[in-house]
Amino acid sequence: MKRTLRGLLIAVLALTLVLCFGAALAEVAPEAAEAVEAVETVETAEAVETANRFYQTFWSLLPPVIAIALALITKEVYSSLFIGIVMGGLLYSNFSFEGTLTHVFNGGVVAVLSDPYNVGILVFLVILGIMVVLMNKAGGSAAFGRWAAKHIKTRAGAQLATVALGVLIFIDDYFNCLTVGSVMRPVSDKHNTSRAKLAYLIDATAAPICIIAPVSSWAAAVASYVDDGNGLYLFIRAIPFNFYAILTIVMMITLTLTKMDFGPMARHERNAREKGDVFSGLRAYADAADDASNPRGRVLDLVLPIVVLIASCVIGMIYSGGFFSGESFISAFSNSDASVGLMLGSAVTLVITIIYYLLRRVLSFKQIMDSVPEGFKSMIPAILILTFAWSLKAMTDSLGAKQFVEALVRQSAGGFHAFLPAIVFLIGCFLSFATGTSWGTFGILIPITLGVFPLTDPLGVVCVSACMAGAVCGDHCSPISDTTIMASAGAQCDHVTHVSTQLPYAITVAAVSFVSYIIAGFVPNALIVLPIAVVLMIGTLLAVRKIVGERG
Repeated sequence: MKRTLRGLLIAVLALTLVLCFGAALAEVAPEAAEAVEAVETVETAEAVETANRFYQTFWSLLPPVIAIALALITKEVYSSLFIGIVMGGLLYSNFSFEGTLTHVFNGGVVAVLSDPYNVGILVFLVILGIMVVLMNKAGGSAAFGRWAAKHIKTRAGAQLATVALGVLIFIDDYFNCLTVGSVMRPVSDKHNTSRAKLAYLIDATAAPICIIAPVSSWAAAVASYVDDGNGLYLFIRAIPFNFYAILTIVMMITLTLTKMDFGPMARHERNAREKGDVFSGLRAYADAADDASNPRGRVLDLVLPIVVLIASCVIGMIYSGGFFSGESFISAFSNSDASVGLMLGSAVTLVITIIYYLLRRVLSFKQIMDSVPEGFKSMIPAILILTFAWSLKAMTDSLGAKQFVEALVRQSAGGFHAFLPAIVFLIGCFLSFATGTSWGTFGILIPITLGVFPLTDPLGVVCVSACMAGAVCGDHCSPISDTTIMASAGAQCDHVTHVSTQLPYAITVAAVSFVSYIIAGFVPNALIVLPIAVVLMIGTLLAVRKIVGERG
C-alpha cells in the first residue's frame, strides 16, 4: 500500500512538473503559443510543421523519454505512459489546454483504438487469453507439467526447453510470448526458475527469433519496405549479419549451461532457487493462476490447440496476402496482413478447440463460456499498456519524430562509410527504444539504407541487417514495447521487474553486437565475422562470470 501511494505521489508530481515545464516553454516561445489556433484548425502535416516549433526537432522525442524514465523511477507503467502522452499533446498543441485534451484522446487513444490493424491485434490477444484459460481448465498445462516432470529433471533443462519451444514457435512474436508462457510456466515453477528469468527467455525467443525466420510476420514486414520485389531475398541475405538476434540465442544457451546470472536477475534467481519464491514478492496477474485441477487433462489437450493455432495462423496470413486468389506462397506471405491473418487464424483455432474439448468432455459448455470473460480479464493489463504505448507512438508521430531521425541519419551517412553499420545499429536501438516499435523503426531506416547502398553492395546488406538488429534490440529493452509487454503477460511477471532484470542482458548483447558491426563494416563477410562475434559473446560472458564470482 505504501509503495502504491509513493508511486502515485511521484506520478502526480511528475505530471505537475510536466505542466509547469510546458508553461515555461510556452512563455519562452510566445510565437509558438500564438500559433495554437492554426494548429487546431488545420490538419495537414505541412500546417502542423509551420505552426508547431517542436515539429521535427529533438523535442519530438521528449514524450517517450519522459515515459520511459518515469516507468523506471516509479515502477508504475500506466501513469508513466499517460504522462508521456500528455507531454506529447502539450507539445503538439503548443501548450493549449483544449488542443492538448483533444489531441491526447482524439488523436491518440481513440485513433489507435479505431485503427483496424490495432483492433485485430487486440482481438488476437483476447482470443489467446481465452485459449490459455481453456487449456488450463482442460488440464492441458497440468498434464504437460506431469509429462515434463518425468523428462525434464533440472532447472537448466527447464530453461533449455523454454528456449527450444520459443525457437519452434517462430510465426509471430505475440503468439510466441503467450503460448510459450502458458506452456512453460508450470514447468519453470516446478524447477524454481524465477518468473523474471522465464519472462527474459520468452522475450529473447520472440522478436529475436522472428527476425531471423524467413516464414514469419516480421519477414513479411521487412520485405514490404523493399519496392522491387526482392524483399524476402534481402531478408534472407541479411540473416547471418543479424548479430543481436543470433548472439541473444548464444547468450541464453551460455547462461543456462554455465548456471550464471548477473545484475538484478541474479537476486530473483537466488530467491527462486533458495526460497522457492519465483515472484520475489511481486506477484502480477495474481488472479490469473493456472487451473490444474482437471484430472482428465492430457498432453494432447495442450499440444493440439497449439499445432492448430500455428497452422491456422499461417493459413490466415497467406489468405490475407492473396494466396487463394492466385498469388504464390512467398508473394502471399510478403503481402500478408499480420493483424488479419493472426485474428482469423486464432478465431478458427478457438472454434476448433471448443469443439475438441466438448467432444473430449473435459469441459462443459458452461465452463467454456465462463472462460471467455476470464480470458478477456487476464489480458486487460496487456491491452491497457498496449493502448497507452500505441497512443504514445501516435504522439511522437504527430510531432515528426520519424522525419527528425531520418534527417539525422541522412546527414551522417556520408562521412563514416565503414562505421555506418555500427552507427545504423545504434540509431535503430535508440529509435526503437524511444518509440517501443520495431516495425516503425524498419519503416524509417531500411528505405534510407537502401537509398545509400544498392542491393548488390555487401555493406548495404550489413546495414539493412543492422537496421533490423538495432530495432529488435531497442524493442527488447523498451518498457513500452508491445513484445516486452506480451512477454511479461506470457510469464505472468511484473512488467517493470521484467524490464529491469532483462536490461543488463540486452545491453551486454548490444555491446558485443556493436563491436561486431564495426568489424563487419571493414570485413563484410559473414563466414568471417559471425564466428568472431560468437567467440566475443562467449568470452564476454565468461569474463562477466569471473568478475561476478570474484565480487561474490
